[in-house]
Amino acid sequence: MFGGILGGGGSGQQPAAPAQPAGNQYIQQNSYNQQAQMAAAEQEMDMISDLFNRLSDACHKKCILQRYPDSELTKGESLCLDRCVSKFFQVNKEVGDVLTKISELNQK
Repeated sequence: MFGGILGGGGSGQQPAAPAQPAGNQYIQQNSYNQQAQMAAAEQEMDMISDLFNRLSDACHKKCILQRYPDSELTKGESLCLDRCVSKFFQVNKEVGDVLTKISELNQK
């Protein structure tokens, strides 16, 4: 049943090793996997950068005065930015949830 040193395998045959690509084919597959991972990482970085830029633009326009009388944020600006960022992520999550549900319904 379990085979190996303790016996119980019945026929005495060793299980077949999983098939692996030979030499050059293995290198090509590994190279393709690395390229796919790099492309996915680059796409993720692009998406994060885009999210950050949209967040920065939207909250800056809403919360920061066009003239800069001080080098530091005022308490009001700081609170506005905190709320803006929070709302931005909340809305982004809700939209993502709705799109996921729509996608799931379309797949059925």
